[in-house]
Amino acid sequence: MLDKPTTIIDAEACNGCGLCVKVCPSQTLSMVDGKARVTGDRSLHCGHCAAICPTRAITVGGLDEAATELVTVENRPGWLPYGKFDTAALVHLMKSRRSSRMFLSSRPVARDVLEDLVRIGITAPSGTNSQLWTFTILPDRAAVEHLGQAAADFFRRLNKLAESRAARLLSRLFMKDALGQYWREYYQSVKEGLEEFERTGRDRLFHGAPAAILVGSLPGASCPQEDALLAAGQMTLAAHAMGLGTCHVGFVVEAIRHDARLRRLLELRPGEKIHAVLAVGKTREWYKRPALRRPVTPRYWR
Repeated sequence: MLDKPTTIIDAEACNGCGLCVKVCPSQTLSMVDGKARVTGDRSLHCGHCAAICPTRAITVGGLDEAATELVTVENRPGWLPYGKFDTAALVHLMKSRRSSRMFLSSRPVARDVLEDLVRIGITAPSGTNSQLWTFTILPDRAAVEHLGQAAADFFRRLNKLAESRAARLLSRLFMKDALGQYWREYYQSVKEGLEEFERTGRDRLFHGAPAAILVGSLPGASCPQEDALLAAGQMTLAAHAMGLGTCHVGFVVEAIRHDARLRRLLELRPGEKIHAVLAVGKTREWYKRPALRRPVTPRYWR
């Protein structure tokens, strides 16, 4: 997000290499008399200049190294150069991550771990470096059940509405058949899930997860949904490496999107939207091998 620069350059420490100018995406910096200077009036605040400076002559206001310092995981210093990580190990992690639906509800997740997952999430890229994401932690099973009950209430009301032929007709005429599509594709499975929950207490939304993290955005981001999902992706991989399962709970995202009562319950800020809901916790699933995928054929264009 372009704004007034907060970059400060120590002229005495600057060796005139010009690397900061070359990596600056917003032309905030330039070389003047052999030294880097802030000459532009707008900045992405990406911190590339400070990260590449060999003499630590540059600081960018508002950025804090402690923001991504982890509590429960080793913090390794320095930047990992291109090609210096075990690609096979990374891909193995990606292939092994699964959506978990057999959580151990009696095994709480430590708050330090949940907060570390958030810190890991903000290492993801964001459009124009806006970093306007939000994270709401549901730290225990009671909080997860509270949100789950509220989401279930929304779907009970939605199912009742969908049962009305008149409502479906109005939806076809004025809402691009949104209610009719829900009726055809989701009504029955949601109905069965709600009935099973009332009959047996089985949680088909959060699958018994002892914690959850909601990833959202504030107004002003150039691509808020993409930002949130990129952060959530980082978090799911890290959670697997930390011994935790995760699951994207899309039904709850939709409930929050369409239900003002849920947004008030969560005390969302004006304009704040939720794009991902991650169930988090220890899981009973121990697979023998990675799950397979359908083959894909990339398309070339030139």
